Amino acid sequence: MIHLKSALRLCAAAALTVVAGAAGAADAFPSRPIRMLVPYGVGGNADIMARIVGQQLTRNLGQQVLVDNRPGANGIIGGELVAKAAPDGHTLLFIANSFATNGVLSKKLPYDILRDFVPLSRVGSTPLIIVVSPGLPVSTTEEFIGFARAKPGQLNYGSSGNGSPANLAGALLEHMARIKLVHVPYKGTAQATNDLLSGQVQIGFPSMTSVMPHVRAGRAKAIAITSLQRSALAPDIPTVAETGVPGYEASIWNGILAPAGVPAPLVQRLNAEIQRALAAPETRERFVALGADIGGSTAPEFRAYIEAEIKKWSRVLRDAGIQLDLAR
Repeated sequence: MIHLKSALRLCAAAALTVVAGAAGAADAFPSRPIRMLVPYGVGGNADIMARIVGQQLTRNLGQQVLVDNRPGANGIIGGELVAKAAPDGHTLLFIANSFATNGVLSKKLPYDILRDFVPLSRVGSTPLIIVVSPGLPVSTTEEFIGFARAKPGQLNYGSSGNGSPANLAGALLEHMARIKLVHVPYKGTAQATNDLLSGQVQIGFPSMTSVMPHVRAGRAKAIAITSLQRSALAPDIPTVAETGVPGYEASIWNGILAPAGVPAPLVQRLNAEIQRALAAPETRERFVALGADIGGSTAPEFRAYIEAEIKKWSRVLRDAGIQLDLAR
């Protein structure tokens, strides 16, 4: 009995030491520059938002937050790098919603989205806009749906690739409106937009910031926005939900993950720092200019959100038969 009590005391002391060590590590964090991988190209929605948040984190933490773009395979290349990184908070991953659906789109991921990462916080969401080429004889969602139903499989929409936000938005519209479109995957948003403007494809689901100059110049027609509420930047553009497809929402959301194994006190510290960065007036002003909404959350809330998103998109993507081209 004496030996058992001694062993229990030693175990309890060891546990307290581990907890104290983890808390101390959180207090001492960061001890060197932080690398925040963006698994997409430079200049895109995620890249811009990551740099806004990274600049504010740099100011608050007193250590440089280095944005490192590692595009490829719909975010998988960058995701694998972070999944294998040391769980000390100095390597983070800035994701978009398409990253969360990769597990639905491919059974060959080199990681598990929920098991191999710790969700830290949502960051924000940005609506897409349904735009059509000027020659298409539609101006509203209802007109577009009617036109598409009369021409099943004859209308093309472009995106930056299989599983991209625009591809998800198009697949959801097909699913909910019971129409048949043809998806044309490109290797980037710019090429998809150029072919929309030239009429090579008839429909697009680009971000607001990338397409609104073309809409204002009359080179494309905006018929609806994909968020549940109208945007303050373009309040005259109705939502898809209010003009033909109730409940439709396909905005781009972004968030930050860390490798699995980051101690709980450090997760809490990182979450608190992200919330502080998002609350800064400069961050809010720059997000508004992008047409984005601030979307901070607790770490458990973000995990639950990712799980709900995976469930939402599973049926849609499987019905659409979308698969990732991992060679892209």
